[in-house]
Order: sequence, then C-alpha cells, then structure tokens
Amino acid sequence: MNLQNMARDCVRALTPYQSARRIGGHGDVWLNANEFPRATSYQLTQQTLNRYPECQPPMLLAAYAAYAGVRVDQLLVSRGADESIELLIRAFCEPGKDAVLYCPPTYGMYGVSAETFGVTRRIVSSTSNWQLDLPAIEAALNETTPRIKVVYVCHPNNPTGNLLAHDDLRRLLQVTAGKALVVIDEAYIDFCADMSMAPWLGVFSHLVILRTLSKAFALAGLRCGFTIAHPEVVALLLKVIAPYPIPVPVADIALQALSGDGLQRVKRNIAEVIDNRQWLQQALSPCLCVDRVSPSESNWLLVRFTDAERVFQTLSAQGIVARDQRRQPGLDGCFRITVGTREECERVRQVLGKI
Repeated sequence: MNLQNMARDCVRALTPYQSARRIGGHGDVWLNANEFPRATSYQLTQQTLNRYPECQPPMLLAAYAAYAGVRVDQLLVSRGADESIELLIRAFCEPGKDAVLYCPPTYGMYGVSAETFGVTRRIVSSTSNWQLDLPAIEAALNETTPRIKVVYVCHPNNPTGNLLAHDDLRRLLQVTAGKALVVIDEAYIDFCADMSMAPWLGVFSHLVILRTLSKAFALAGLRCGFTIAHPEVVALLLKVIAPYPIPVPVADIALQALSGDGLQRVKRNIAEVIDNRQWLQQALSPCLCVDRVSPSESNWLLVRFTDAERVFQTLSAQGIVARDQRRQPGLDGCFRITVGTREECERVRQVLGKI
C-alpha cells in the first residue's frame, strides 16, 4: 500500500512550518525561539487528573479578561495562539473556494495552516519599511475568486519586530468590513501593551486578536493562548475546537500566572527584556560585521550582517543558536536574535565583536 498516495494532495505538497525545535541546533545559548531566557517556578494545585477538564475554564477566562480589559464572552482559550489560527480557517473558510491573506515577511504558520486545510493563500508583501501595502491588499479583497475571508497581520510583526501603523490598521478594518475577518496577532504585545488593538473591538465586529502566555509570561512550554473577538466569532470557534483543549495542569498554572504575584513577575520579565534589548542593540551596532540592527518592540532583534554565512558559522561554533531569516522575502543577510539574559547578550556581543 502506498501511504503517500492515500494522503490529501495539499498535505503531500505541504512544506511544514520549521519551528525552532524542529530545526534544532547545538549549543548552550538558545536565542532562536523568542522564549524568555529563564524558567518560571509553579506548583500544581489541582489533583483532578482522573477527570476530563472543562472546555473553557471559567476562572481562567475571568482572570485573562481582567488582565486584557475585555469581557469573558469575548474570550476563547486554546492550545497556544497557533491553534486559534487554524480554528479561524476551519470556521470561516471553505476549502477550494476561499482564501486567507497575509503579508510577508511574517509568521509562517498563517500560510501553513491555510495549506493544511486546502485554503488558498493570497500573499501581499509588506512595503520596504515593513508596513501594510494597503492598495495591494484592497485590490486583492475586491477579487471574487477566491474570496478572501481572513486577513492575518502580526503586530508587532515577527520577525521584523516593528509595530504596524495604527492608521493603516484602521484603514484595513474599514476596507475589510463585510468581506473578511482581520486577525491581529498580538503574541508580543505585552512588550508594548499601549499599542494593543483591543480597545477597537467595540468598533469593529470583524476584528479578532490573538494573544499568548508564551512570551512575556515565560510559559512557552505551557501552550496556552487566547482569542479575543466578538461573542459571535467566539461561539463559532467553540463549534470546531477540540472537546477538551485545555489540560488541567495548563489551566492551573495559567491561573497562577495571572494572579497578582504572577502579574508582578510578568512586569519584571518585561522590564528585564526591554533593558537587555536596548543594551544588545547598542552593543551590536558598532560591530564591523553588522550592517543594521532594526528597531524592535518585541523580545528579539532582527540583525542584518555583512557576511551572514560567516556569522552563522561563528555563532554556531560558539554554541549560540540564532534564527536564520535569510529565506524570508526582503531579509537577505538577516538573523533574528532573541533577547536573552544579560550574560547571554554579552556573549553574543563578544563573539560578533571578533568577526
């Protein structure tokens, strides 16, 4: 039996998303996955593993609603924001008929998720300064075949680290009204919380916001994300989500992270990352091998190097694992370097300073 031939055509043709762990690497300084550099310590308080968990734990929803300044009926909790990317496609896009639109260079899972479900990908590249190309997006929205049903934008954008202009986001929401959802991925918004689009939820019913506890909360291994949207969108997503998406330990630890003490820890995490990011940017800019360090509102720096292959080999030889972005459009010579501890940042500066 040829098992490959039994698979769906779109799956056979699919190039899977290359996550940091899937790519791997060798070293002791891991700066390739935008994780917080130190582990957090939590103890399980619930011992009910013999029972199935609640689909949407009410206490967890209430805690995150208070943190995000939204209503409980505007929230869905999922296995990371990645699950919500797929849920939105499953709920709103007809395979073979509809499309999603996204603007590279950006997070790769938008395209991979669409391919997985047989939904067309419409790609509108960002402008030279990594902002939305609104005329091109509007032209794509006016085409009827395939219909664009979901537009994904990342804010701050991964891997470039920049925020999208609020005026452009407002215009995007205006031109998509009645046509498509606008999904704003705010995985890194905790590092620049004042720039969140959450206050606009009451104005635009087709606005959807994705959040996660993976970054500033230092809980990447927990796989806990949130979707903030109109209650009707949430109700539709609940139709297609798995029966028991949030394991008991996940809800337990997430609730602790959203407590008063947990949120104080998050504030310290954010302050540490921003301080180290500023230090690393200033330290790398004078290096002769560095062509440009892009400003960032996230927990990493995008750095363009004059001899990227030599830099990659040197970092690897010294046990420093960064994320190669050279295959992304417009990012020739670029690596994404997660902001680690001060000691890790100093080690990166020391290695690059010798090139």
